[in-house]
Amino acid sequence: MPVQFAAKRLGKELNKIQNGLPPGIELVSADNLEEWLLDIRVLDNNPLYLNETYRLKFRFGQSYPIEPPEVVFVKQADRPIPIHPHIYSNGIICLDLLGQQGWSPVQSVESVSMSLQSMLTGNTKNERPPGDEEFVRANKQRPKDIEFYYHDNTV
Repeated sequence: MPVQFAAKRLGKELNKIQNGLPPGIELVSADNLEEWLLDIRVLDNNPLYLNETYRLKFRFGQSYPIEPPEVVFVKQADRPIPIHPHIYSNGIICLDLLGQQGWSPVQSVESVSMSLQSMLTGNTKNERPPGDEEFVRANKQRPKDIEFYYHDNTV
């Protein structure tokens, strides 16, 4: 039952996305209902992200949308990992929206992409999260299995 619900929901989301996304967000691939790639750009003149495009990878579990998708930034030759106090250098994003605490089934791929785009737009700090190097070196968990402590709502 949950698998059918996830497939139905993702099919609806994909149909909506293929009919258009907000400016600065582009579907790159959605060959299956397990993993999608999207590109996002910051549309204002924020010097931290000017003329950059970032790649997002969404991975969907069988319980989507009851459980959040796993969302990370993916580094490629022409797609860096954005520098932000809530984005680790390996692409893992510390955002309550992507965890069990902040997730709601009314969220979608489009709304998550827009939230991340907005998060970048409003950032003025050219820095990684505290402990980035240690976290990236030591972490062996998938993003969905990490229990972040959300304490900074100013970024």
